[in-house]
Amino acid sequence: MKEQNSFKFSNWVLLVPMVSVLLIWGVYWIEIRLGINLNDWGIFPRRISGLKGIFFSPFIHGSLEHLYNNTLPLIVLTAALFYFYKETAFRVLLIGFLLSGLFTWLIGRTSYHIGASGLIYVLASFVFFKGIFARHYRLVALSLAVVFLYGGLIWYIFPIKDGISWEGHLSGFLTGLLLAAMTKTKVPEEPKYNWEKEDYREEEDEFMKHFDDEGNFIENLPEDESPMKITYHYKRTTKNRDD
Repeated sequence: MKEQNSFKFSNWVLLVPMVSVLLIWGVYWIEIRLGINLNDWGIFPRRISGLKGIFFSPFIHGSLEHLYNNTLPLIVLTAALFYFYKETAFRVLLIGFLLSGLFTWLIGRTSYHIGASGLIYVLASFVFFKGIFARHYRLVALSLAVVFLYGGLIWYIFPIKDGISWEGHLSGFLTGLLLAAMTKTKVPEEPKYNWEKEDYREEEDEFMKHFDDEGNFIENLPEDESPMKITYHYKRTTKNRDD
């Protein structure tokens, strides 16, 4: 018999991504509605006043395109985090949120850094590397899915395009890698059949008792039951015919 172990769904898998998206879209709507610009609440590296951006920058976006590009990856990766790593998800999300912002503050250019992309890199990096480190077949498959869907993100940790905070992306990537290496998570054991266990004894296996030493199937009846006996009775019939 095969042992059943699986990941379990919780309400956080839907709730956290929904709240995250509502927050970033809500802040952008407030900016448009009130005609204000909150960019100066972003991270401004190596300036004390710029530290506030660590807490506020992920909610601020410079354009609708910027906001849209961050929405779907945030939903997918946050849901994956809370589904596969629910026991440590909040800790990873909080530490990743703060640490990636701090790294950006330390290494970034003297400009305001805004957007949720740094957090997205934290999530993508953590989910990818944690699956590889855990070596669980489902988590490795999840890592490969992240590569397939968001593998192109890797190029944006380098300064290849003006106007993009590659420092924030690099900070998020390194933060996710660090968290994947240091965070201990419980994952289901890979399912095993009884015959794969170390203490398996073939002579005690009820199924194997139905085969003889040569591999032929035999029928083992319970000791308290006698074999079924079938008796056939033949009745001779005669035909009447007219002479």
